[in-house]
Amino acid sequence: MSMTRITALLVAWLLALGLQGTPAQAQTARTFISANGLDANDCARPRPCRTLQVAYDKTNIGGEINMLDPAGYGPVIITHSISIVNDGVGSAGILVPAGGPTSGVGIVINAGPEDEINLRGLVIEGIGVGFTGIQFNTGKSLTIQNCVVRNMNVYGLDFRPTGSSKLSISDCFVMHNAQHGIIIRPQGSGSAFATFNRVESSYNSEGFYLFGGSVSGPIDATATNCVAAGNDFAGFHTDNDGSPVRLTVVDSVSAYNGAGIHISDLDSRARVGGTTVTGNGVGWQATGGGIIETYGDNFVHGNAVGEGTMTPISPK
Repeated sequence: MSMTRITALLVAWLLALGLQGTPAQAQTARTFISANGLDANDCARPRPCRTLQVAYDKTNIGGEINMLDPAGYGPVIITHSISIVNDGVGSAGILVPAGGPTSGVGIVINAGPEDEINLRGLVIEGIGVGFTGIQFNTGKSLTIQNCVVRNMNVYGLDFRPTGSSKLSISDCFVMHNAQHGIIIRPQGSGSAFATFNRVESSYNSEGFYLFGGSVSGPIDATATNCVAAGNDFAGFHTDNDGSPVRLTVVDSVSAYNGAGIHISDLDSRARVGGTTVTGNGVGWQATGGGIIETYGDNFVHGNAVGEGTMTPISPK
């Protein structure tokens, strides 16, 4: 075999090795971002990237992005399972840009039906111009822990799944958003199952708002140890246009809102236990066939009106 032939084969072999190595180098299971990072880096711990979107694009499905220091890391569009984590480095997250429902969103989630998204330790700041903090369109589940979402021009969290999706929020503040702090409103045939634990949604137009559409599946939500305070319209509000909406509120506080608990329309129901409803314009109200049921151990006092008897139910 001639030297020319050997050289050509060697070059081809080396090129093949390089091509095979490219995907592994392009994405890793854990990436890092830093205020001093560069998006040209590979996002490894010694060479962090600067923005969330670039780090996301370099992270494997089901992988984790870690924040190394306080900074704003820019918006991100999520299309597969991921965890975005800030474990105690300070105020790190996203400064949401001005814009509408497509350009002014901090985190957009367009994931697959089996994808799970986890957010922890983020500050998502709208400074009065960002449209929405977090918008969930598709995916299996969204878990949010130890986060702050505030000062949006419209929604703090817009959970609007087109499939059957789950939402879990714990130890979070959602505050000073121009419309709903947290809105759950399935689209199409979507349905939502939500749990809130130690979540405060205050000083918005509404705190917790659940809306079932005419063709969507059911909404079933439970709030424990939560606070809704100072919201213009209602602390807790359920409404529907045909699909059943169920809300259970336990060991929580609804105070200084336009209405503490507002349940409206047929097949819209709330069950309330161990909860304080005080200082509201209306303590509680059920309209249009909505129903509020009580376990008999609530503290409803100091509201301007709306302190009548709820429908009693027995704990089981």
